[in-house]
Order: sequence, then C-alpha cells, then structure tokens
Amino acid sequence: MKTNTHKVMGLKEAMGKYVKDGCHLSIGGFTINRNPMAAVYEIIRQQIKGIHLYAHSNGQGVDELVGAGCISCLEIAYGGMGKFSSTCIRFRKAIEDKKIRVEDYSNYQMTLRFLAGSMGIPFLPTRSSLGTDIIEKWGFPIEFRQADNRLPDNKLVVLENPFGTWCDTKRVVLVPAINPDVTIIHVQKADYLGNCRIEGLTFADVEQAKAAKALIITCEELLDDDYLKNEPDRNQIPFIHADAVVHLPYGAYPTACYQYYDYDPIYLKEYVKKAKDDALYRSYIEESILKHRTHSDLLDSIGRRRLEMISADKNRGYAKNLDRR
Repeated sequence: MKTNTHKVMGLKEAMGKYVKDGCHLSIGGFTINRNPMAAVYEIIRQQIKGIHLYAHSNGQGVDELVGAGCISCLEIAYGGMGKFSSTCIRFRKAIEDKKIRVEDYSNYQMTLRFLAGSMGIPFLPTRSSLGTDIIEKWGFPIEFRQADNRLPDNKLVVLENPFGTWCDTKRVVLVPAINPDVTIIHVQKADYLGNCRIEGLTFADVEQAKAAKALIITCEELLDDDYLKNEPDRNQIPFIHADAVVHLPYGAYPTACYQYYDYDPIYLKEYVKKAKDDALYRSYIEESILKHRTHSDLLDSIGRRRLEMISADKNRGYAKNLDRR
C-alpha cells in the first residue's frame, strides 16, 4: 500500500523516476479525450525507448509516442483521433512498416484485462470476440512470449463452459490480466495524497490506475487534503494507488478535458497534415516538442487566445461555438 504522504513532484522528476527504457506503460484517455499529453511529450523529450505500451482506445497519445520512436510493442483495442483521423496515422504507418509489434483486443476485452489486473487475478472470462479473427490472429508469436516473462504464454484462451449446460453460454474467452510497471492518467482534480476525481466519462482509467505497480497522476487542479472529503462518492481513485501527483493545467492539451477545455481543432488538423509525411513529422517532433523544455513553454507558443477559444462552457462541459471543421 502506498503511504499516506504528499506525493507532489514535477513532471520531469516523475517521468525520470518511474518511466524507464523498456518499461511496460499504460496511458489513460480515449481517442482525443483526456490523454496525458504533457506526460507523453516529456517521455519524448527524455527519449525513453523500447516501451511496451498498453492502451484502451487511445488516439493522440499513442500516435505521438509511436511516431517519436518510443514504442516497441503495443496492446490496444483501437487507435484513432475522431474526425481528424479514423485510424492514427503514425500508428498505422509503424505497423505497415513492421517497426512495432501490435496485438489487438476488443474494447471490452481491454477493459476486462485492466480490471483483472486491478483485482489481482490472472484472467477474466468473456464472450467478447467469439467468432472473430481476434482469437486467431496473434501479434506476438509464441517464441516472443516465451522470451519475455512479463508476457502471458497465450494471447487468450477459449474454454468450454466448465459449469455445464445450465445456461446458454457454451464457450468463454479467457483474457489475461495487465499489470503495467507504470500507468499515467490525467484527471480534473487530485489532492496532495493522490486521491482523484474524474469528471465525465472515466473510460478505463480507473482500472488502468489500480492495475499498475506505479501510478502517475497529472491534474488540472491540485487541492488541499480536505477538499475531496466533500462528496467523497464522486472520487474514483484513492491515494493508496498513487505514487506521483503533478499539477499540470492543460495537461491533456491538445486533447479535451471535460469541464475545462475542448480539443484544439487547429492543432489537430495541422498535426494530421504533418503526420502523413515523414519529413514534416520529424520537423514536428523537433519544433513542437523537443524545442520546448516544458509543457508551459508549448502552451505559451500556442497563445492565450487559442486556449480561450477552446475553454469549456461549464453548463455543457465543452466549448460552445467552436469551429471544428
């Protein structure tokens, strides 16, 4: 159990302490919503390589980590950026060029895998993917699995229902647990101890957080120890899971953070153009990430006016009258 002490630290310190070459890493968020982008950019700046990445249905974070050459293996249900790109561009290119190994599961299976990890059990059963190629096609061959004791021996196992014919389910699919070395999530509110409150959809972030050996939390608001004791039923992650808390307003930018800001369509449209061209993308990594020492520097380069443009309406949780074309 993590200690009941303050866990606040800077982003560079948290990444350097917990995210290492070759580590098994999970990032939260969904497509272009609440990705821990400031942490993603810091991983790229620190040139951490050989990461085995787990994600549920991520988008911008996965694509930039893959595009920057940080990822060697990826386990995921879906990688896309909403209207900007139905399939992540650098992610797709890396697969086509055989630069990374990828294993795919259904959305529900990935959630169950993180849930199993959070429960401390080796697998969970489901009917998801019966009758599909998810069962037949493995991204990691058996020899690759056997050479890495952090991977399960099988992608999944189809099992006859051991409880007989008392129900209609004849077969189930057993999916293996995920216990990442590190999970990184971005939340709206956290306190000094690491208690978290996520507003809006939680996606698989809660399960990912609880499954990890170490949890890094970046947050929009850093609150005192008593604040989250009010309406405690709205809190999802208790301090016992947290290792580092980093106060990072706009820490999900350019993706959206419900109730705080929307995604930035200008940034994402420009990103897509550059991601389609190798030379332009190398320039993007240099100019948009490596040139900036901190996330604040990146935000300064974007400008206050753009940030005001995507500011969320408190009644809706997203930006009103935002030109998303």
